[in-house]
Amino acid sequence: MKRIITLTVLNRPGVLNRITNLFSKRNYNIESISVGHTEQEGVSRITCVVNVENGGVCEQITKQLNKQIDVIKVTDISDQAVVARELALIKVQSLPHTRNEIYSLIEPFRASVIDVGKDSLIIQITGESDKVEAFIELIKPYGIKELARTGTTAFPRSSQRTNQAKNYSIV
Repeated sequence: MKRIITLTVLNRPGVLNRITNLFSKRNYNIESISVGHTEQEGVSRITCVVNVENGGVCEQITKQLNKQIDVIKVTDISDQAVVARELALIKVQSLPHTRNEIYSLIEPFRASVIDVGKDSLIIQITGESDKVEAFIELIKPYGIKELARTGTTAFPRSSQRTNQAKNYSIV
């Protein structure tokens, strides 16, 4: 079961290493990790996507992460409504006779071409991981030269609709 764990940490040397070692020591693979500064100076946000057998294991990891010195807050947002995004940069082979085909694939995915070369294009796509994965599979036959993905970044949604609110319709 995939779990999304977010951490707010002090931005100090070695913090990321200690956190990833915690997962490694328990033989859990981090499928995706993204790290960046927050609105508060000296504080970073880490988003990890981990595949674990059950929720109890995730609860144990969360407790152990909370014990780390530079960790301010740990939250498992897997069971919440979230906004999750990933960025991918894809350098794809693009000969003059295939460019129109590639552009027609880009448009429905709301991706964009950010660099054009003599025999290649660099495409930027953002969205949920499934969308990014689907686009990569679709573009593979054209020849992917290079690929870089950021990993998932996620926030819980600001407002959550209740079951009662879902039943109302606007006339």
